[in-house]
Parts: sequence; structure tokens; C-alpha cells
Amino acid sequence: MTVIRAVVTDIEGTTSSISFVKDVLFPYARKRLPAFIETHGDQAEVQHWLHEAAKEAGIIEASRQEIIELLQRWIDEDRKSTALKALQGMIWKEGYEAGEYRAHLYPEVAARLRAWRADGLTLYVYSSGSVPAQRLFFRYSEAGDLSPLFAGYFDTETGPKRERRSYERIVEALGERAEHVLFLSDVVEELDAAKAAGLHTGWLQRAPMPPTAHSDHPHYADFDAIRL
Repeated sequence: MTVIRAVVTDIEGTTSSISFVKDVLFPYARKRLPAFIETHGDQAEVQHWLHEAAKEAGIIEASRQEIIELLQRWIDEDRKSTALKALQGMIWKEGYEAGEYRAHLYPEVAARLRAWRADGLTLYVYSSGSVPAQRLFFRYSEAGDLSPLFAGYFDTETGPKRERRSYERIVEALGERAEHVLFLSDVVEELDAAKAAGLHTGWLQRAPMPPTAHSDHPHYADFDAIRL
């Protein structure tokens, strides 16, 4: 049996409820986006991501209000835009630090992550949310500050989550052989890409799946069902 040395986990639907992101974080960022850009729009980092958003949209010249409306539309569409994710992360930071919310975790996740780390496994996150947003998520979780458990984070700057090359880059960054890495997700297309790159995979099925559901990946009802 191949020894797993590193675990790379998705967030939404895997460690945490999709509804927390959709019903709490997204509306929070959407509501506060105009004021945030008006008050922070002159900061170099914010200007960089506003420029990247305009570039992604193919806009050569646009008013600040037009960019705000573009970003709000992308939030509504759940667009996997690196620029949008970066700006959302900055807004969410203010909410976390103000105590407006704590990141949701499924009940068994924190204990299982701590146990894996205690057993010597190295833990990483790969999510479409920006790396700063991921750090905030686990720092301000309902189970306390879990950020010390993780050795690193990856987002869409590494590459799209449904492309094999993204997982090859992650393995290269980890300095591990692919067969020693387990990737956990609730999205089968992401698992397919990871498997194509040689990683082990685990499909989190927290809701009952139909009998005809894709079955090329080991599937688990929760983290406690995973045996490493």
C-alpha cells in the first residue's frame, strides 16, 4: 500500500459548507465592495487587482463604478476570477477581524486535521478562493485557529482546479512524488484532474448520491471515514 505523506484539501463542500460561502461570505463582499473600493482604491494592491479584473474582462477604459458593477456581477455568477477572489479576500478580512462571522467547518474536520498532523502528515489547501482568504478561513474558524496545521496554500494562480497541470505544479511545489499525495474534494472534475496527475483522490459525498454517480474515486461521507 502506498504511504500518504501529504493531504491537499479543497474547502467548499469538503471541509466546510458551500452555504457558508454562498450565503454569508459572498453577500458580505457584494454589499461592501463599493465602499471598500472607494476607500481603498488608491492602494497599490487594490489598484493591481482592479486592473487585472478590467484586463480579464477585456476593458481598456472604465470608470470605477463600472468596475464595481462588473465585480458584483462576477460575484453573482460565482466567477472563478483570481482578481475577484483577491479583492473578496481583502473585504472578508475586515469581517473576520470585526467578529462578524466565523468560518464554518463540518463537525469532524478539525479533530481529523489535528490527528493527521500529529501523525506526521503534511497538510495543504487548494481552493479557488485566494490564498489570503484561505488563511483567514482557517484562522477564524468555528473550531478556533487551525492555520498552524497547514504547511501551504494554493489558489487559482497555480492554475484552474479542473486541469491536470495545476496538480502537477502542486506536487512539484510540495517536493513529493504524486503517489504520496492525497487530494480531497467534493467535485469529481477536480478529482479527475488530480488523478490524471498521479495523485490519490478522495471524493467527499456529504449528501447521498444517486446510484449512477461517478465512482472512479474512493468516496467518503466525512473525514472520519478516511483511513490513511
